[in-house]
Amino acid sequence: LVTVSARADVPRRPGTVGVPLPGVHTRVRDEHGDPLPADGAAMGELQVRGGTLFDGYLNRPDADAATRTADGWFRTGDVATVDPDGVHRIVGRAATDLIKSGGYRIGAGEVEDALLAHPGVREAAVVGTPHPDLGQQVTAYVVGDGVAEAELIDFVARHLSAHKRPRQVRLVGALPRNAMGKVQKTLLTEA
Repeated sequence: LVTVSARADVPRRPGTVGVPLPGVHTRVRDEHGDPLPADGAAMGELQVRGGTLFDGYLNRPDADAATRTADGWFRTGDVATVDPDGVHRIVGRAATDLIKSGGYRIGAGEVEDALLAHPGVREAAVVGTPHPDLGQQVTAYVVGDGVAEAELIDFVARHLSAHKRPRQVRLVGALPRNAMGKVQKTLLTEA
């Protein structure tokens, strides 16, 4: 069921999903399970608990074990931030939208938004790809008109922190999408 929602009695904030419903509790944790501050910037895995959650997967104890913490919280797999007022923003999915590069945690969506601000970029998808020193590097796949890799890397570096710039930009004719129109990022790295 729904666990976090925008409220009718407070102004909506574009780009956010709202606050937890009554009886639902949330927390954001880093990759070690340690708490992250509700400062609107720290990104981590969103975990939830409360009476609206399902009891578990039918006849799938392995799936239950993979999605529950030792203290009973459900691991959503979503990467989120929470601001000081408790408003949540979903950044993406931990498996594809959180890039760990050189000790930094980089949200793919932020880099995609920066690329899309360039007038020659029509579509962009950003993923983490293996890098021998950094762990992962920021790699962008871009559908654009008359743009070059170096130009886009410099463009992002001027708008975001330098460590968030793509180390590689691959110009493509189209991004792979599923039947619902969502970009299939796992297919980008297979090509």
